[in-house]
Amino acid sequence: MLRTKITLVVVAAAALAIALSALLSYRGVSALVADELERGLRDRADTVVALLDARRTPPPRPGTTEQVLRADGVPEPAPAPLPVSAAARDVARHLSPGSREDVFVGGTEYGVLTRPLPGGGAVMVAQSYEGAARVDEAFLWRITWTTAAAIAGAALLCRLALGHILRPVSRLARATRRITTTQDLSTPLPPAAGDEIGQLTHSFDAMLRALRRSRAQQQRLVQDAGHELRTPLTSVRGSAELLQRARGRLTPEDEEQILTTLVTETVALDDLVRELVELATDRFTGEEPEALDLAAVAEDAAHRCRRRTGRTVTVAVAADVPAGGRPVRVRARSRALQRCLDNLLSNAVKFSPPDTPVTVHVEGARLSVRDHGPGIPAGEERAVFDRFHRGSGTQGTPGSGLGLAIVHDLVTADGGTVFARAAEGGGAEVGFHLPPHTPDRARGRQAGASDAA
Repeated sequence: MLRTKITLVVVAAAALAIALSALLSYRGVSALVADELERGLRDRADTVVALLDARRTPPPRPGTTEQVLRADGVPEPAPAPLPVSAAARDVARHLSPGSREDVFVGGTEYGVLTRPLPGGGAVMVAQSYEGAARVDEAFLWRITWTTAAAIAGAALLCRLALGHILRPVSRLARATRRITTTQDLSTPLPPAAGDEIGQLTHSFDAMLRALRRSRAQQQRLVQDAGHELRTPLTSVRGSAELLQRARGRLTPEDEEQILTTLVTETVALDDLVRELVELATDRFTGEEPEALDLAAVAEDAAHRCRRRTGRTVTVAVAADVPAGGRPVRVRARSRALQRCLDNLLSNAVKFSPPDTPVTVHVEGARLSVRDHGPGIPAGEERAVFDRFHRGSGTQGTPGSGLGLAIVHDLVTADGGTVFARAAEGGGAEVGFHLPPHTPDRARGRQAGASDAA
């Protein structure tokens, strides 16, 4: 669970910081207490030396013990409450200015400071560490419990804060689970803010809108395809049933007419299924866009159309060469662009009378195909690119009604736009405009690919 994982990470970081602070504080306080003990021991030793030099008895002080050494290093009175070391005897003999050592007496640790006396001998001043040890232990336990409480509080606050911060993610996760379970793409997503989670929600919403559009288009395609397939299938079935019922009783002329109808409808059905498959799946998705000479591609398409149909197809190229001396090139997928031109030319040949030419106009990144057919009625300029659309004057013309829809999908996939309008003097002009190829952008893409590699 994301909330638990983030809480663990944050609490671990907080625990490390708090524990480090507590350790440093403990060490600092311990050092401060030790310094205070040393300062107190020195002050007590200075006071005792001054009082003894004035032949006065030092007042008692809790936790401290004093012991006087003669000039020969022997303590008085005996028995000595403090052990006398060699360093302390050297101080009593005035062989050393002083000594500092730690000793254990009766299981208690003492800090002992030995100072020489002006009249000879020395004094040993001992201070017990028992009180300091109690303070140190109490501080250690207190800082341990404080650290544990701080970590627990940080964990609680972190979990509460993360619950508030990740609430939009939880709502988004519930909505996506509901969509996954019910397959209902109309399920609304939670409102999005302007932060990163809001951007994620906006991205999911855009993806859902695209899926809804795709599903609607698929459903519409299936419905339209079912409607369009019904006519040739009905004709094929009727002709086949007629041949079955009238087996051997038809004249050769009637039988030839029925077989011709079967072949014609089968060819139409084959073309319709092929274009349906091509419309539903872009076969050129894996093809990379490249810089193309639109005029050269148009010449190739016109040559294929002349050879296939025997019609007159001309290509008119406008003088679009810029000052640099190089013609304008477009950025598109080569095979997809060839398919677009083949569809436009086939559409123009289909609607034009046999004795009229078809003209391809190329001007920069713009291409149009002009025919001399029935034209495009006013208000249907955009509708001609819809699937299975047939104009008012083309109801009896054979075809699937998918050619221009395929052109629209292929051109828009490459970032271009399509257009259609009635031509002056009759006929129609249908074409597209593709984005021009820019060498700077191409070099940028190549540099990005090199960096990625």
